[in-house]
Amino acid sequence: MRSADNQATNPARRRLLGSAALTAITAQLGLAASASRAATSPPADTFAGLAPLRQVDAGPLSIGYAELGPASGPPVILLHGWPYSIHSFEEVAPRLAQAGHRVIVPYLRGHGTTVFRSADAARNAQQSALAFDVIALMDALDIPRAVLAGFDWGARTAGIVAALWPERCAGLVSVSGYLIGSQRANEAPLPPAAELTWWYQFYFATERGRLGYERNRVDFNRLIWRTASPQWAFDEATYQRATRAFDNPDHVAIVIHNYRWRLGLAQGEARFDAAERTLAAAPSIAVPTITMEGDANGAAHPRPQDYRARFTGRYEHRQLGGGIGHNLPQEAPQAFAQAVIDVARW
Repeated sequence: MRSADNQATNPARRRLLGSAALTAITAQLGLAASASRAATSPPADTFAGLAPLRQVDAGPLSIGYAELGPASGPPVILLHGWPYSIHSFEEVAPRLAQAGHRVIVPYLRGHGTTVFRSADAARNAQQSALAFDVIALMDALDIPRAVLAGFDWGARTAGIVAALWPERCAGLVSVSGYLIGSQRANEAPLPPAAELTWWYQFYFATERGRLGYERNRVDFNRLIWRTASPQWAFDEATYQRATRAFDNPDHVAIVIHNYRWRLGLAQGEARFDAAERTLAAAPSIAVPTITMEGDANGAAHPRPQDYRARFTGRYEHRQLGGGIGHNLPQEAPQAFAQAVIDVARW
């Protein structure tokens, strides 16, 4: 039995989430799709059949996103990681919409229908760039303040927004806690077992790795899913929904730059230098925060006791049992959604 989320992590029971509520949400979304920001019709993709994707110009990007829930509801922004997609939240988002939240689920740069507006823009994926994307999205959607929640790249990005712009962050839900780093910190070698979990980072540092990822990204990412969530019995249909995110024309460039930048093998942009200096000092996060971890996370992640001191506001850590891995929102959607609802009420 999976503690804290037994019913939610049973696929059959999750699909019974409440057909009446989901039908109502779907009907509402049909109306919302005609709103002014839904003017484009990106390549065939929907958010779990619930919402056609919208596009909005935000900073250097045209960001593809799904929107659920009442427009007047307290906003929540859900941020996925790599190699994942907005579909990691396909069961979280309806729960939050049903609870009255305005839910925004964007594709990160280099994923899905999020594309650069200029062919000349730097295909940069340093950590602060993704956080500036979130602020640009909030500005474009007239959202002054939101709860941010995510995992993997999304958790790091949400944490950076909370650290640099606390006035824009009403609360934070972060899988694996405090993930803000720096190139300087990444110079330090780790114990061999820890280095092994980062094998793909070193692979991506080579031209062979870039070519290998370009040619084999679907199989490559399926392997990452299996190693990061070794007890999650996802089916092929679930995985294939996520693979649409990897068809982005800049996907490989963004993924490779992200990991090379971490090792100091690729340059960032000068406009982010001040932010990176602040982040390199490991700033505290004072906004209300819930951190989460599954007991079967096969990806590299810090121990909760190692980052507890970095959170100085109201704080709670939730440890999930029952074989929950790295993609916690998709593996334990009820627990993740409840954490968002709870932190929004603090």
